[in-house]
Amino acid sequence: MIFITAKFRVRPESADAWPDIVADFTHATRSEPGCLWFEWSRSLDDPTGYVLVEAFRDDAAAAHVTSPHFKAAQEHLPPHLLATPQIVNFQVPQDDWSLLGEMAVPES
Repeated sequence: MIFITAKFRVRPESADAWPDIVADFTHATRSEPGCLWFEWSRSLDDPTGYVLVEAFRDDAAAAHVTSPHFKAAQEHLPPHLLATPQIVNFQVPQDDWSLLGEMAVPES
C-alpha cells in the first residue's frame, strides 16, 4: 500500500471549521475504490495543526491526485492554510494496520 501522512497548518480563523472545510474532499476521497483510509487529526499542541493519515492500494494514489475532487481541493484549500503542507509518502508491504504488540490488550 501507499501510506501518506501530511501536516497542515491552518489559518487560525479557519482552524475550528477545518473539518467542515475539507468535508466534501474527505468524503469523495474515502469513496475512491483504492482508498484504504483517509483520516484527519488535530494537534494537541498547536490548535492550527492538522495531520492527515491516508493509505491507498498500490497505484490508486496516482488516480487520487488526478481526480476532480483533488483538483477542487487544490483551489479551495490553500486560502485556508498558513503554509504549504508537509508530506511523508512511502510504500509499505502490507494492506492494513498492524497491531502494536508492545501495548497488547488482553482479550476478555
